[in-house]
Amino acid sequence: MPDMDQWPTGRLLTTAARLVEHDWNERLAAIGVTHAGVIALDVLVAKGSMSQAELASWVRVQAQTMGKTLSRLESRGHVQRVRSSEDRRSQLVSVTEEGLRVLGLAQQMEKGLLENTGLDEAGLREFLGRIIDNLGRIDTAS
Repeated sequence: MPDMDQWPTGRLLTTAARLVEHDWNERLAAIGVTHAGVIALDVLVAKGSMSQAELASWVRVQAQTMGKTLSRLESRGHVQRVRSSEDRRSQLVSVTEEGLRVLGLAQQMEKGLLENTGLDEAGLREFLGRIIDNLGRIDTAS
């Protein structure tokens, strides 16, 4: 085991995030979705239909990255894209009934993600929320 006492905090945080995401993706494969897909579905349910660019901004990824995620979700029937009536160059993305079903399954699976780690999950969530607050949230005024 590496001497993590010597690692900078950023390395600890990113390594932990990668390991959790890898484990999460292995679990989610059984229901045909990825961690990135679950995040996109969750934002769409919370915020409603939006363009690919808006969704990418909310998720904090590049529009091209979001496009790949949406293509996978669309091919499995989890989202649909339709031309915007306001801007014909843009497509609005929305969650389908199948997407809602898969998101529900993923949320149930997530409950067991950190069990057996001995972590105080509520404390961890609070700590991570403070990091996000301190480093800046998406400007929702625009």
